[in-house]
Amino acid sequence: MSLPQFPEFKLIGLEDQDLLTAAIARHSSEACEFHFANIFLWRHFEHSKLTAINGNLCVLCEPPREPAYFLQPVGENDIEGTLRTCLSFAPRLSRVDESFATRYGAAYRCELDRDNFDYVYRTEDLAELKGKKYDGKRNRIRKFERFHAFDYARLSRDRLPGCREILARWLEAKAGSDGFVGNVWRSVVEEGLAHFDELGLQGGVFEVGGRPAAFSLGARLTPETAIIPIEIVDPGYDGLSQLVNREFVRREWADYGFINREQDNGIPGLRRAKTSYHPHHFVKKYNIWR
Repeated sequence: MSLPQFPEFKLIGLEDQDLLTAAIARHSSEACEFHFANIFLWRHFEHSKLTAINGNLCVLCEPPREPAYFLQPVGENDIEGTLRTCLSFAPRLSRVDESFATRYGAAYRCELDRDNFDYVYRTEDLAELKGKKYDGKRNRIRKFERFHAFDYARLSRDRLPGCREILARWLEAKAGSDGFVGNVWRSVVEEGLAHFDELGLQGGVFEVGGRPAAFSLGARLTPETAIIPIEIVDPGYDGLSQLVNREFVRREWADYGFINREQDNGIPGLRRAKTSYHPHHFVKKYNIWR
């Protein structure tokens, strides 16, 4: 399909997947935004739109809680000119990876965006939890396993109703008065479930006592790295989240060297949780301001 030429845009849809995926594959990045599923799942919240500038694919995002931004252009045609065009329309590029920022950001105000750093772990670390630094994780898993047996199955369409039950319980416990969790995350996760196979997402479902209790969705990001954008765990089971984190990696992603578990969005509890798994490295991201 042909893309609209700037300043025309189109809202991102499933019909754009092949084009975007092929372009990203030629310019792969460790950043979690460089996967079509992530762009697609957040499209309603981000109001994500697609255009072509100098033959490069450009995604404009207009979220309600922060200034509009372009993702870094996907392509290699006159990137300096493309950057100027983007910044004439929106105040910044955001979620820009370090190599792009180093190469093109010197002429602009370029700043680190810590809240959007991706946490990347060695697959072996998450799958094995070896060593003293993971004592607490192993202890919580052992405590769970003393009282509960679990079953694991790969996500299929007949398991979607059970996943939606888990999501409802999770939202009841987590959302409270937080409209972002109650509305935005609900939409993102429901879209992921509805389109998991079309988006190339691979899922795992955990049952405890014959009842669905957790599910997780992941995908290939690069030849070396898998990404896990969604993990929903019934909060009523102590130790289950640690078990899900370990088992999903063991069972589905053992062939990859690294696991990208995305950013913490500046949420203190999420930052503590992600840090407690001792990331191998971060994918540093930047804002480039007009």
